[in-house]
Amino acid sequence: MATAESIPILQRIRRQYVQAKLGLYALQALAAVLVAVAILWRWQFGAPLLAVTAFVILLSAVLYFILRWRSTSKINLQHVARHLNRQYPQLEDSTELLLQEPQNLLQRLQQQRVIATLQELHPEQQQTFTLRSSATYTFLGLAMMLSIGILYLPAAALTTPKAESIQVEFPEAPVAAVDTAAQIQSIDITVTPPRYTGKGAYKSESPNLRVEEGATVTWRIRTNKPARLQLEVNEQPPQSSKQGKEVYTFSRSFTEPGLYTIHLNGQKSAFYTLEIIPDEAPAIQISKPKEYTEIRLGEPQRVTLQASLTDDYGIREANMIATVAKGSGEAVKFREEKIKLHLSGNNRSYSINQTLDLQQLGMSFGDELYFYLQAWDHHHGYTRSETYFVQIEDTTIVDNSFDMTGGVNPVPEYFRSQRQIIIDTEKLLKEQKSIPRAEFEERSNNIGVDQKLLRLRYGKFLGEEFESGIGPGGGIPEGEEHYEGDGHDHPEFENQNSPEALLDPYLHKHDMEEAATLFEPAIKAKLKGALAQMWEAELRLRTHKPKEALPFEYKALRMLKDVQQSQRAYVAKTGFEAPPLKEPELRLTGELHKITPLSGQQSIDKQQALPNTRAALTWLAKYKQSGKYRPADAQLLEKAGQELAEHALSNSGKNLKALQDVRQLIAEVSAGKKLCASCLTAAERAWAELLPPAKQTPQPGQAVRSKLAEEYRKRVE
Repeated sequence: MATAESIPILQRIRRQYVQAKLGLYALQALAAVLVAVAILWRWQFGAPLLAVTAFVILLSAVLYFILRWRSTSKINLQHVARHLNRQYPQLEDSTELLLQEPQNLLQRLQQQRVIATLQELHPEQQQTFTLRSSATYTFLGLAMMLSIGILYLPAAALTTPKAESIQVEFPEAPVAAVDTAAQIQSIDITVTPPRYTGKGAYKSESPNLRVEEGATVTWRIRTNKPARLQLEVNEQPPQSSKQGKEVYTFSRSFTEPGLYTIHLNGQKSAFYTLEIIPDEAPAIQISKPKEYTEIRLGEPQRVTLQASLTDDYGIREANMIATVAKGSGEAVKFREEKIKLHLSGNNRSYSINQTLDLQQLGMSFGDELYFYLQAWDHHHGYTRSETYFVQIEDTTIVDNSFDMTGGVNPVPEYFRSQRQIIIDTEKLLKEQKSIPRAEFEERSNNIGVDQKLLRLRYGKFLGEEFESGIGPGGGIPEGEEHYEGDGHDHPEFENQNSPEALLDPYLHKHDMEEAATLFEPAIKAKLKGALAQMWEAELRLRTHKPKEALPFEYKALRMLKDVQQSQRAYVAKTGFEAPPLKEPELRLTGELHKITPLSGQQSIDKQQALPNTRAALTWLAKYKQSGKYRPADAQLLEKAGQELAEHALSNSGKNLKALQDVRQLIAEVSAGKKLCASCLTAAERAWAELLPPAKQTPQPGQAVRSKLAEEYRKRVE
């Protein structure tokens, strides 16, 4: 077959083409690699910016070659055939026929001609397919020239100047033999924060450190000659260093503040502070809901939770613990659920905006919800908020305050019927889309009939014996005109000068509907309002608008509940009454001869707190007046500094800077130098704050604030 003979030819041409393409791409990547290697070879890591640039160039060259290699490997025989058609007109655009089975004699003859032409253009024993790109070779040449130029540039011109090394003072070191003694040339202090902070390692520019709790501090000290170096922290046994050819390394983790010194061949440096940044616990601030929330009838049974959570290094987890209480008395049941909170915000501040559906939590009327929020950070911090309460109002329970009386309800228990109407209405609204329109209107009308019967039942409490007297307008149609002699009784048309009209306000009538009730005027007004709400609900139920009737039903139920609570009568309970005590007869008549008073002695030695600190303040006062001191006074300052150090270590590193000033004063007193004025002021302030406040005692000769007190003082004297 002609196709079987042509495919190896196309595969060989494709292989030669791919190799030529990859060679060009390799030359282009090599040009960039030469420039990057020249930069690293010349400046190494002395110039961080140039080092980063060199690495970026290397990475870009590798990625460029990988991407080009992947795109070139996707070339198939179809692409080769198209390329040959464009490159060689003598193939007559028929190379693609070699990839197909011949269907007729004409296609077979054309395939044989194309195969013969390809064998002439690309013989098997000769590498005739090559790619040349002048731009590639030009770029490679420029890169080589640039690399050679970089290698001959002065390295110091572009290197980043090193930061000023940390200076360590040795106040007690002798002045003599400075040139021959070992000295510290440079100190590099690297702080590695713990993992929970999410921070990277950084270098400190000062020997006075302020690091995160649990951070690891590494000192790398270089000297001009071999020496004996030690690190002393909080006056504990010194820590020896790891030596490596005049380079000494100390490494230690810290969770408590303190002071440290460096010992060089027995000489102690000045004291340097090491403060700790404590990891703070998360803070929870809840703005909604309130600490106690009651969901009234008709309100949606949902609670909106809005809160903000903050932490210094971020929050790892936050959730809500919700406890649902169902039932009352000894039959109450509790169910606890954990609800995950959806946090939104940055790494340190988060906000919560969630809606709690109480029905999904299985709550109903009368149930209570107790919940609180809790959060953890990435360390050991934990915070829990206050407990919040949410209660759904229950109309079947009447709350009474605690009283030594028993309740009696003289009103019949008709109030549950209004709640049943509400339940039926809500059920109808839920099933509205799934039932026919005729059934919906019939059920709405039936609920309206139930509402009417309940309204008539409550109307009897107000003396409304007929339906015509119930509702707005008292049974008189609105908008209808009335006139004298229309068959109705109208007081406004009666003779105002008749004897009955004059005596009407002063008569006590028993047959009036309004007076034939057992309710007080305030209760009667509430009950009338409930009947008015029932009337409005009935109107909308009869007109097939149950959704509009629901608010009036809820309001009527709430007003009926108020009537029920106000109509409870209370009677006193009966029980045991203790006889009154005869206090005048029994008072002070007990026998006391068998009672022996307690006797004992106890000696209390009252010691003055911080005696060395008080002595140091006295010494400072004398020094300010005379300006003189003795070398032996260093012992006094040393003891006072120890008391200040104990207080600083037990109070999160407070007054560490003052301790440093005290150490400088001790060194200057021991050497007989002039004392530092700022150090004296800082030490005096720290010692004064260390002392407890003095007790206020009355002083003789104080002015009397009032004449009455002056008169009393004279009479007492």
